[in-house]
Amino acid sequence: MKGGLQWVADGLFPRGGNPHGLLPALLILLAMVTGIVDAVSYLGLGRVFVANMTGNIVFLGFALVGGGDLSKWAPPLSLACFGTGAWSAGLLTRQVGNARRAFTIATTVHAVLVAAGLVVALTAGHHTAGARAALIALLACGMGLQNASVRALGVPDLVTNVLTTTLTGLAADTPGRAAFRRFASVAAMFLGALAGATLHLNIGPAAALTLALVLLAIVALAARGRS
Repeated sequence: MKGGLQWVADGLFPRGGNPHGLLPALLILLAMVTGIVDAVSYLGLGRVFVANMTGNIVFLGFALVGGGDLSKWAPPLSLACFGTGAWSAGLLTRQVGNARRAFTIATTVHAVLVAAGLVVALTAGHHTAGARAALIALLACGMGLQNASVRALGVPDLVTNVLTTTLTGLAADTPGRAAFRRFASVAAMFLGALAGATLHLNIGPAAALTLALVLLAIVALAARGRS
């Protein structure tokens, strides 16, 4: 498996120019996780995102003036839990003193949070306010951990949460390997959203969260061997 991940990672840079080991390929997998969990949260938890905080800020503004059937409590809960996760990852990185090791720990914790969300989905469902709140809190905290720990790595042009800047670069900059990396992030998040929505709508949120958990486990195990 690591050989395949290394091949993908190396292919995102000019020949012999990948100084990041497996990380580029692992970030592609994490972009897929983002698409999966946001599909679950938006489609099943009341029109809220657990990864895209820009969307939550806009949704909260809409909700406060009575726009549509948007929740007034879900976006701020997601924002608070995402912020908690990001703060925790920043603290972890400073204490560990090694961004790659901190990334491995943060990804492992993220996997535990998604596993807890899977337990909630299997035992309590996702229709009651309490179950939705628990799922939003767990998933948003995990995405905060992911975003902050990835940011500390400094791998260029590969993002796992927000694509606006990435899309701007794709449109505005000269084509090259950087554009290829950006496109890979966009494609991965799209495929994650497609898979997450398909599983959620046809089977249920537990199926989508299981896929996210499998991807996180792969990332955590692969990163552990190189941290």
